[in-house]
Amino acid sequence: MLLTQHYSPSPICSPARAGILTGRYPHRTGAIETRELRGLCNLALRETTVADLLKARGYATGLVGKWHTGCYHPKWHPNARGFDEFAGFRSGWQDYWNWVLDRNGAFEKSDGRYLTDVFTDEAVGFIDRHKHRPFFLFLCYNAPHTPLHAPAEDVKPFADTGKFTTGVSTIYGMVRRMDRGIERLLEALDRRGLRDNTLVVFTSDNGPQFGGRGDSCIERFNCDLSGSKSKVYEGGIRVPAILRWPDGLPGENVRFGGMAHGTDWMPTLLAAAGAEPPAELRLDGTNILPALRSESSDLPPRRFWQWNRWEPRIETNAAMRDGDWKLVRPSIRGLSDTDPEEQKLDDAYRSEPWGRHELIVGPYPPREIPVPPPAELYNIAEDPLERNNLADRHPERVERMMRALLDWFEDVEADRASIGGHWAGA
Repeated sequence: MLLTQHYSPSPICSPARAGILTGRYPHRTGAIETRELRGLCNLALRETTVADLLKARGYATGLVGKWHTGCYHPKWHPNARGFDEFAGFRSGWQDYWNWVLDRNGAFEKSDGRYLTDVFTDEAVGFIDRHKHRPFFLFLCYNAPHTPLHAPAEDVKPFADTGKFTTGVSTIYGMVRRMDRGIERLLEALDRRGLRDNTLVVFTSDNGPQFGGRGDSCIERFNCDLSGSKSKVYEGGIRVPAILRWPDGLPGENVRFGGMAHGTDWMPTLLAAAGAEPPAELRLDGTNILPALRSESSDLPPRRFWQWNRWEPRIETNAAMRDGDWKLVRPSIRGLSDTDPEEQKLDDAYRSEPWGRHELIVGPYPPREIPVPPPAELYNIAEDPLERNNLADRHPERVERMMRALLDWFEDVEADRASIGGHWAGA
């Protein structure tokens, strides 16, 4: 089954993962950013993950690959957030050849294998160990995230066409290798007789990253959508969602056109396991399983997004969907930039992930906030590429949606403020 209107909770990785894991908007969870040394990627300790709830129901729970929702301290280790087993890395990225693997808190250095293959091997091993009981596997390939590394045999078919830069050819090679890994994973389920009763969900945490110059340029096909990673235009938040569950979903080659959101996966996965989330969790996502099965057409008409560096600001890079309509508050130049000195500190962690690093809790780097550009309005049903700004034609709708967006932002930010102390829960 292909979901044709599926959105990530955020245009960037850590907040998106927090939304998927908790079923709540990222701001509520404390994981608002990717900066590790400020703890801005940390999932607040009060949050409950889907792994917590499935583990309580007797599921074996495993995370393979990228975590990036809590670094530096055992409290935020995946083993402390509902996962029985972890084999991966806790930061935002790793070298694909010279990697360091965290296996349940113990560290292993590279044995020469390509990291994507390592994650596939670990995932297949998890299935083998738990094939006789219910299991939840959260497989988080880091490909095709930077750094751009891929086996030469996977890059060559694209480089030989002469159509792509070296950067794009390498990214396509990374995807090709990941695709083979997913094939191995599905074959492992088939061989063990688990195909029919296993729900497989393939999705992403954000749109593709663009940038680079000359032969290093990585701008590539993005379904002609506007924007890319870090932006709240469709190209930054509209991501694939492909499902396979023969026993639980109708037919093959089915398309589902309803609007779905990454926060929906937590309640939906619980429903697939025959459970409901505790009411006190105050989820933003909804169980979409009845809609996927054509048993109901009741889906939330409104969805919200906002992201920038450091402290969230509603004036920049915010959006909401209200049915077919989408309001966009464009990104203000400079508010999504990374401070070079703090980036160096963050990068240093990846070479010593076993270290205990103190969080930076001081003031943010100073910056000026200019007058924000005017809001934009699009009808996504008629204009999915966001080419025709209709804000001038529908000022009342813009005003109404601006008010709703602000109300949402104040609500989720009040929730974040209630975490207490350093908002990541330290």
